Order: sequence, then structure tokens, then C-alpha cells
Amino acid sequence: MKNEIKLNLFEFNENDNLGKNDILNFNKETLIKVLDDLEQINNIDRIKKEFLDIIQIINNPKDDKYDIINKTNEGNIITYNKSTILEEINTILKSQTIERIHYYIKRLKKSSLEVKTNKINDLNLNQWKTYDNIITDSLWILDKRDNSGAHNGGYWGNFIPQIPNQFLQRYTKKNEWVLDPFLGSGTTLIECKRLGRNGIGIELQPEVVELAKTNISLETNSFNVRTEIINADSTKLNFKDELKKLNIPSVQFLILHPPYWDIIKFSDNPNDLSNASSIDNFLDLLGKVVDNTYNILDYNRYMALVIGDKYSKGEWIPLGFYCMQEVLKRGYILKSIIVKNFEETKGKMNQKELWRYRALSGGFYVFKHEYMFLFKKLKK
Repeated sequence: MKNEIKLNLFEFNENDNLGKNDILNFNKETLIKVLDDLEQINNIDRIKKEFLDIIQIINNPKDDKYDIINKTNEGNIITYNKSTILEEINTILKSQTIERIHYYIKRLKKSSLEVKTNKINDLNLNQWKTYDNIITDSLWILDKRDNSGAHNGGYWGNFIPQIPNQFLQRYTKKNEWVLDPFLGSGTTLIECKRLGRNGIGIELQPEVVELAKTNISLETNSFNVRTEIINADSTKLNFKDELKKLNIPSVQFLILHPPYWDIIKFSDNPNDLSNASSIDNFLDLLGKVVDNTYNILDYNRYMALVIGDKYSKGEWIPLGFYCMQEVLKRGYILKSIIVKNFEETKGKMNQKELWRYRALSGGFYVFKHEYMFLFKKLKK
């Protein structure tokens, strides 16, 4: 009677938290050699037993008989999320034919050997499953802001760091240039330093420029990138001339987070968008910033506009969509509309019950969202 190996398959459930955020470094050559050897085996039970051993190693690296786990972070390594590599192996274990098993081994090898990127980011599409930290849905539910490193929420009106973080990973490569014409306290440039992008920030108020410089200086510059901060009015600035002075030919990503009209008054400067006398005046000023930055952005690259609506005199003002239309008038195409939640703003801090009462008595809904409009600049 034929002896059969009884396999206790590792059951991976994508809803489980097992290894969700754990990162594993593998010795690349050793991993490829092990996969090459397994691909030569034509016995299904034997292959599956070997992969069960690999699962044991992943969960307990001290049992690493193959020396596939890199414990020093040195040498030629390849990185996987623990959940991703376990999911790939589980696919192999569930396969019923040797042909499918060999196919999935080849796929795993390909993700380890070949780097497939596009022209706008460094993401390896052969390892797309490892990027579970990158959001691809148009609804962003974020529980709290990232206050790690140099980030803090002390400045009114600064957006949460997860916004530039997500956009920079999706729409830029390392060492490319990012420009923020409404820099504020420096959130975008902190993320640039963190992710290895060069950053330029324009800020109208001199005292906020100094705050931004302080904040940005607190972030470690691991990638030795440049951060340039200019005290100027983005509605009037000749960006091309300024970039020329800095020996920067162009930028590869724009991120705009203007004031939400007059919800927060940021200064007494009449050129401050938060002091616009009317919605038309606000949109005219925003349009000037879009015009001034248009020529410095490379073709086929992206711009993100982060903006919310406002409520005034009993009327909902769809400020976000008005701003979207201003951008579309200027040669961009719309790629996505993203809606992000927020639970509490500084303007409504500790006033949740008051705003709930106002909503019930006034017949409106309390703002819990803002927009991120993503545009692409095409050749005319």
C-alpha cells in the first residue's frame, strides 16, 4: 500500500492579523536556490512537506535549516510582509496538481528576482501584495493622525501626514522633486525627508516659515535629500525663476492644501486665501496658484488638491467641487476623487454635542469629510 504523507495545511485568512505588519528579510540567493530545488521536484506530497517546513521557519526563524532568513539586514536581501509570503505558500499548499504548484513556485521566484516598476513610483508590481499599507480605495478612513518623528498637530490647518505619505509613495520616485505651495508647518517636507524625496515649500507668513524650518529639521535626513523653503506669495511667485535659482529644472508632483476659504483666518495679509472677500475672489486666488505652478510640473505627472467644503448662513458651500472645476479649466484631467474622514478639528474641539444640537435644530449634517482631488497633467 502506498505510503501517503498527511499534511496539516496552514490556513491563511486575509481577515486574520497574523503577521499583517511583520516584515521578513530573506537571503535572496538562498531563497531562490531553495525555490529552484523545489521546482525540480515532481512529487506533490514531498513539495508540500518542504513548504510546511518553510512555514515553520518563517514562524520560528531559529529553526532555519535552509538559512533563508536574513537576521543581520546585511547582504543581498529581499523583503516580504510575513502575511504575504504565508499567503503565497498557502496557495501552493492548496494546489491539486504538480503543474499548478510549479506555476506558483515560478510566480514566487519572479516576485523575488524581477523588479517591475512604472514611470511614476518605485513600487515593485511583482510584489504588489506586499503593499498592504498603501490605500487604493477612494474612501479613506483614518483613525488618528501620525505623530511620529517630527510630526505634530500643533499648527491649525495642517493636514495629517498620512495624506502626503500615501501620495508620495504612489506618484513619486526617490530623489524626485515635490512642491507644496501652501507649506504651513512643514508636513509635506517632513514626509519628503522620510521617504527620500526632495521637497520645496512656499509659505506666505514669515513666522510660519520659521516654524516649518524647525519642524523639518527634527526629521532625520536618512536619504540625504534637499528641502527648500521659500517665504513668498504663491499667487504672485514666478516659480520657474525660483526653481532656476535653486538649479531645479522641474518638479514631479504638486500637492496643494490651501485654506478652506475663511474657516480659519491664518493671517491679516490680504493675499492670504483665508482673507478672500468672496467665493469668487477665493477661487481666483487659487486659480493663480494653479497657473503659476502648471509650467514647472512635468507632463504626465500628478497634482493633488486637498480641500473641504464649508457651511455659511444656513447653506452648504461645495467649496471642494468649485476648486476642482478651477483646476480642470487649466488643462488637467481628473483621475480620482477621494473622500477622507475626520473625527474632530481644532475649530470644533470638545464641541461634539454642541454641533450635534446645531445640526438637529438647523436641519443640516455635521462635516465629517474632506476631499482629495487627484489630477494628471497631459501634453496638449
